[in-house]
Amino acid sequence: MFKTILLAYDGSDHAKRAARIAKMEAEAHGARLVVVHVYEPVPDYLGEPFFQEALKRRLERAEKVLVEAVGLTGVPREDALLLEGRPAEAILEAAIGEQADLIVMGTRGLGAIGSLFMGSQSQKVLAEAPCPVLLVR
Repeated sequence: MFKTILLAYDGSDHAKRAARIAKMEAEAHGARLVVVHVYEPVPDYLGEPFFQEALKRRLERAEKVLVEAVGLTGVPREDALLLEGRPAEAILEAAIGEQADLIVMGTRGLGAIGSLFMGSQSQKVLAEAPCPVLLVR
């Protein structure tokens, strides 16, 4: 039924559970699993050299989260995408670009203010996704 499953991963406990479920679904359906991690852009107003240092740190952390997701799911590194932007919009764009048949993500995650906004991010993905969405608690 599913040919491509997109896992939105942020390193939270909910995302870790979502990763296990996405992996099982991909194996059950013989589907390709694509992992996406989205990091927030660094504000331009920081100026130099603070902007470059903040960007470097954000990229290092994002790469660690993506490597963790690859370890949990076993996906090839070329199927692990690191994207900059607003989480819901980036996830939706990735789902369209990868022609995902299913999006799997946690209901709560890690964000700029803890887990307050991931619920709204998952709701936005759910409302606007071009395919079914599986939310994991």
